[in-house]
Amino acid sequence: MQSPLFAFTEAQTEDRYALQNKQMLRVSLTGHDDLLARKGSMVAYQGLLEFEGNYQTQGQQRARAMSGEGLDLMRVSGQGTVYLANLAQHVHVVDVDHQGLTVDSSYVLALDSHLHWDVVSIDSQYGISGTGKYQLHISGQGKVVLMTSGQPLMLEVTPDKYVNADADAVVAWSSSLRVQMQAQTHSSGVWRRRGNTGEGWELSFLGQGYALVQPSELLPPQNAAIGSGLAAQFGMGQQGAHGANQGNIFTN
Repeated sequence: MQSPLFAFTEAQTEDRYALQNKQMLRVSLTGHDDLLARKGSMVAYQGLLEFEGNYQTQGQQRARAMSGEGLDLMRVSGQGTVYLANLAQHVHVVDVDHQGLTVDSSYVLALDSHLHWDVVSIDSQYGISGTGKYQLHISGQGKVVLMTSGQPLMLEVTPDKYVNADADAVVAWSSSLRVQMQAQTHSSGVWRRRGNTGEGWELSFLGQGYALVQPSELLPPQNAAIGSGLAAQFGMGQQGAHGANQGNIFTN
């Protein structure tokens, strides 16, 4: 049998994490360090590997129930090679150091099992729940694998150059940055998109570090179906965040 498909053979590397291609991750396990991966993301594997649901602590369960943010993971253990992917999104391996990484859990494909994460809230001008309100702070030393819809943009933030980005396009940022969720509009217009431009909520980054932005946007927070009823869709009532999003941290 002959075909151009034979150009897409397995990546030959001894590294634990490697890109099989832009949209597929290859992870080698030696039986010592387990891998935590997004549930359902395995597309193939070789060797003696086991897949099981990852236990969530009471803190993680409580944080997810209160914020809707958290990691839905499976634990991969054993010896062999596993290939991971999700909806053909682009895959990126990131080293987490002492500064930590803040990320939207929707974009996490895999991470080292010894890393720790907390659910944190983002300051908001108006206290309206939506994209960007709660995120994950990942700490420790190890690797996290992120996904983006398309080739992303890495923006450097310095004390002399702050960055604003659409809250629906932001994937992750350095935890050392100061971040606020805001809208360039007045309070009476906060419920609608910015005039007739189609722009609305954004995240403002200040300090020293980096922000990762993807070339894709989700539904805007003010149109998201959060909970049930009209009030919930606008972040009010039980789903609201007014007066309750200043420095909240839910730990695992």
